[in-house]
Amino acid sequence: MHLRTITLASLMAVTLPAQSQRSALPADTLKWPTGTFSILAMDPATGEIGGAVQSRVFSVGNGVLWAEAGFGVVATQAIIDVSYGPQALELLRKGLSAEQVVRQVLASDTDPDSVGWAKAGRQFAVLDAKGTLFAHTGPKASEWAGNKYCVAPHKCSAQGNILAGSAVVDSMVAAFERTEGPLRLRLVAALEGGQRAGGDKRGQQSAAMLIVSTKKNCGIWLHNDVILRLQVDDSPEPIKELRRLAENRAAGRKAAGC
Repeated sequence: MHLRTITLASLMAVTLPAQSQRSALPADTLKWPTGTFSILAMDPATGEIGGAVQSRVFSVGNGVLWAEAGFGVVATQAIIDVSYGPQALELLRKGLSAEQVVRQVLASDTDPDSVGWAKAGRQFAVLDAKGTLFAHTGPKASEWAGNKYCVAPHKCSAQGNILAGSAVVDSMVAAFERTEGPLRLRLVAALEGGQRAGGDKRGQQSAAMLIVSTKKNCGIWLHNDVILRLQVDDSPEPIKELRRLAENRAAGRKAAGC
């Protein structure tokens, strides 16, 4: 499937440990409006891995976040190719690292709609089960677009597009790093931090969260790997509603030994 290659410049760009920013593709040239900020993160103490996302689109949870227990978490957004999610999980199952997954999926993208849904506008982040993160922001992701990693020992990556500015991802990372408690509440805090800094320039509409574990069968009920899956599909204050759900005692349930 390697019909296209990644330029050296683009490979260098995704490895930058701080913010990554590119020139923009005007949002009004797209078939469907996009614009999202998300965070992927790990809690090494519990082995939980997950992500959270907010956007000014209906049901942002329908496509952005992907996860599989024991392997990793994925966010695919901006000029989105939803197939990046299952492609990434398949490669994680094969033992590839987060960086290898991002590079291979991008290299395999044939850019089937280069005018209306261009590969150059993709934004893509992967967290593997070892806690390694790798993120890519394409050169035509709608501005402001970029990504930022947490500082060790924290493990997170914040990324977004059509944002008020770089302060959004800065604030997300800072909020995650200073917040204590379970992963689900740290993820909500990161979204709240991004929103305080301006968030999606178009406003709010939906939010979602997905958490699994580095171990299998950590969800409640039989043969369930999902610890928590929340979606707020249409709300004037989706992050506020996501917090209400995440603070529910039932949201903290998981299998014994996890």
